[in-house]
Amino acid sequence: MQFARGWMSVVVGVVLVATPLAWARDGVEVGSNSAFSKLVPADQVEQTAKLQYQQTLQQAQQQEALAPASNAQLQRLRRIAQRIVPLTPDWNPRARDWQWQVNLIGSSQVNAWCMPGGKIAFYTGILDKLQLTDDEIAAVMGHEIAHALREHARERMGKSMATNVGANLLSQILGAGNLGQQIIGGGAQLLTLQFSRSDETEADLVGLELAARAGFDPRAGISLWQKMSAQNKGAPPQWLSTHPAGSSRIAEIERNLPKVLPLYERARKG
Repeated sequence: MQFARGWMSVVVGVVLVATPLAWARDGVEVGSNSAFSKLVPADQVEQTAKLQYQQTLQQAQQQEALAPASNAQLQRLRRIAQRIVPLTPDWNPRARDWQWQVNLIGSSQVNAWCMPGGKIAFYTGILDKLQLTDDEIAAVMGHEIAHALREHARERMGKSMATNVGANLLSQILGAGNLGQQIIGGGAQLLTLQFSRSDETEADLVGLELAARAGFDPRAGISLWQKMSAQNKGAPPQWLSTHPAGSSRIAEIERNLPKVLPLYERARKG
C-alpha cells in the first residue's frame, strides 16, 4: 500500500505539472493540420506555388499591372507584412524558411491571396473599393497567410490524391486499368483551388490571432466583413457557397474576440 500511495503521488504530480503546460497557449483553438496534407510533399507544393507565382507576376508585368517597389500602397502592404510574418513559424515551422514575397497587382478584383511558401498578392480592387484601413488589411493578410500556414491547398491536393488512389484501386479490382493520375505532376492550379467552409473559418480565426499579435486591432475583422458583405450583395446564400456567409463570419469573430483582444493589448504595450 505504501508503494501504491507513492506511485499515486507521482502520477498526480505529473498531472498537476503537465496540465498547465497543455493549457499554456493563449489565442484561438483550431486543432492540428489535416492528415490529408501529409499525402503530398510540402516542398513539392511550395515549388509549384513558386513557379505559378512567378508566372502570375510575369503576366501582370506584361500587362503593366504590377506595382513597382516605389508604389505607396505596395509599401504599405509590405510594412504590414513585416509585422505579421515573424509570427508565422509558431503556426508552421516551415514558414521560417519560406522566401516571403508581397506584391500588388492592378485589377478591379476584390481579392487577395497567399500561396504555399509565403507568396502574397493583393489586387488594387480590394484596397480601392473597400477603402481598407491598416487593421483591415492585416485581417485580410492574416486570413490569406493562415491558408498557407494551415496548408489548406496541400490538404485539398491530398484529398484529391486519396480520392484518385481509391478510384485507381477500384478500377484495378474491376479490371478497368490503372488511371495513374498525379496531382502535382498534373499541374494543380493553386489559384483556382476551392477551400471548404471549415478552411475559411479556420483561416479567419488564425488570421485574427496573427493580426492581434502583430499589434493590429482584431475588431477590424468585423468591419472588414461588413464591407465585404455590402460589396457582395448579390452573393448566393450560405448553403450554396463554399464560403461562410458574412454574418456567420462576423459572429464567429465576435465569439473569439475575447481570446485575441488581450494579445492585441499586449502587443501595443510591448
